[in-house]
Amino acid sequence: MLGGLMPAGCAGLPSSGPTGAVIRKGASAEQAPFAYTLVEVVDASALPAAAPSVVTTLPVALRRPTDLLGPGDVINVTVYEAGVTLFGGSALAGAAGAGSTIGLDPRSSAERLPTMRIDDSGYIRVPFVGRVRAAGRTVAELQSAIQEGLRGKSQSPQVLVAIQESLSNSVILAGEVARPGRLVLATNRESLVDAIALGGGYKGQAKDAVARVERDGGSFEVRLSELLDLPEEDVRVAPGDRITVVSRPQSFSVLGAANRAEEISFPRSNLSLAQAVALSGGSNPNQGDPSAIYVFRFVPGPDGREQPTVYNLNMMRPGAYLLSQRFMMRDRDLLFVGNARANQVTKFVQLVSQLFVPVATVGSTVSVVR
Repeated sequence: MLGGLMPAGCAGLPSSGPTGAVIRKGASAEQAPFAYTLVEVVDASALPAAAPSVVTTLPVALRRPTDLLGPGDVINVTVYEAGVTLFGGSALAGAAGAGSTIGLDPRSSAERLPTMRIDDSGYIRVPFVGRVRAAGRTVAELQSAIQEGLRGKSQSPQVLVAIQESLSNSVILAGEVARPGRLVLATNRESLVDAIALGGGYKGQAKDAVARVERDGGSFEVRLSELLDLPEEDVRVAPGDRITVVSRPQSFSVLGAANRAEEISFPRSNLSLAQAVALSGGSNPNQGDPSAIYVFRFVPGPDGREQPTVYNLNMMRPGAYLLSQRFMMRDRDLLFVGNARANQVTKFVQLVSQLFVPVATVGSTVSVVR
């Protein structure tokens, strides 16, 4: 009679999830409510492809001179004149030791004009010259334009322009960096890692850092650990970029008949399946099926849509332990340990034992009393 009750009894017992047979059956079902692809990882060819290389969708960062001027830049203009002066500056006799006066007539005078900010239209206003376009010109080109405007009004005028504050040749660093704010690009060859380092670096652990770059209406995100592991994939920043560094730890979830059922953060930037199983405590010896180790993941398909995919490793095979060291986990993966089919029978037997033990105990007690 007990044998006849077992199938129905086992079906009603609680479980921590499906068995491997149920998962495989779901993958082969034609009318499954939520279809997925099952991949049996039996050799290296079945391992999922490595994470794609860093691909930026940002507009190309064009090379530009470091002294190219733009709206908002603050500049200083100094005019050197010989003989009768237009600006009435002081004589430079005996002051030729300054580096900026080398090659100038020692009888000339210099006048430093008030500090100027290039307006939103890209112009400055110079006395005796009027409005002069500064944006889009280099310092040398602006010097020539002002000097040409003074020609005929001043005797042998020479002009020097110096950048006091560069806004157009800078990026904005925000988020969890040591020194957020505006960063001037000294060489215009700085990469994303360079810019973060110049801002004092990320305040947390690099494995958790995500950098978002905004440029000309587009945006791009990348994990800092990926750039540190693959320096050749580093992205060059461009003037006007806004870089925000945030903490976004990677994690995976563990469910089923494992010794731990929880969300676990990656302890390092890269994590293999073998390490993930170890972090979860492995398959529960009383409930789990080592041959039913599954990783549930959404994989980008050729059409750009996410394809639900389930990978299975049979850890009862020694070779699977080697494959699990080459199987790399990804953020938001779900690690599932299937229930052992024999576990349901064991539960049923334990349940029946708990029902009959009190009866046997009472019968034994009655016999002793008699």
